[in-house]
Amino acid sequence: MAPETRVLYITGWMRSGSTLLGNVLNELPGVLHVGELHYLWRNGVLKEGTNTLCGCGQDLTQCELWSAVLYADGSADPSAARRMVAQQRHYLRTRHTAARLADWRRGGRPPRGVVEATGRTAGIYRGLAGNGAGRLVVDGSKYPGEAAALLGREDLDVRVLHMVRDPRPTALSYKRAKDYIDPMSPAGSSAYWTAFNVASELLGRAAPDRYLRVRHEDLCADPRGVLTEVMEFAGLDGEPPVDADGRVTLGVNHTVTGNPDRLARGATTIRADDRWRSALSTREIVAASVPALPLLARYGYRHLPIG
Repeated sequence: MAPETRVLYITGWMRSGSTLLGNVLNELPGVLHVGELHYLWRNGVLKEGTNTLCGCGQDLTQCELWSAVLYADGSADPSAARRMVAQQRHYLRTRHTAARLADWRRGGRPPRGVVEATGRTAGIYRGLAGNGAGRLVVDGSKYPGEAAALLGREDLDVRVLHMVRDPRPTALSYKRAKDYIDPMSPAGSSAYWTAFNVASELLGRAAPDRYLRVRHEDLCADPRGVLTEVMEFAGLDGEPPVDADGRVTLGVNHTVTGNPDRLARGATTIRADDRWRSALSTREIVAASVPALPLLARYGYRHLPIG
């Protein structure tokens, strides 16, 4: 029997365009983009984060969808939420990717904490499937270690979408503090960029038939083409909800945490943002490029895009 719940888990480094792509997919019937579900317990239940609203604008525990799912699953209990957060930190971070792949690739037995944490996540997925996500749950959590553990569950049909963006515009995004993220140096941002992308590549090697990599730049250049490819990979038929010029009308979503752009409504155009070329100094561009050198050519980016 085929798994009843299908999940598109987005991985890669932050600021890669996953929020916009997820919200576009959210416009398809039977699809729910839930943002960074990994933070549901920390931000939504325990209120320990800075981004605690649902994408619909309500408090997560007051949102009609999330209150139904959380209370039905038992995840609204603070003690359960604290246990979940502790398990995530101990077993499901990026540094744990290889270990979580080994749990199921070598026929091993995952640690009890992994089984419990992924079981609770699977329960949330199933709850969402019964509340509007009958065709697909889009989870933009971007933790390769968590994706690795979920790939090993036989009760889920998990597909991994690895989103990549040039590290230089990502560095610009992290240059200044925002309400929901701390500032980071260009070199620091690119060091994380490399680590998250290397870990995400491990997923593709372990499960090539359940892995797809797309570039942010290609999504901006050909929105319909890339969205069609993503939909086919995720098992979705029909036309992508974007016109030939990259325009889409976004409605209400129920995302957990993520870029504040997730709250946007109405007409939106998918387009490239090249402000980094003038907003970053030559020194900053070099600083953002050096830690990323092992992967730049592989992803089709120039080593030093100066001049």
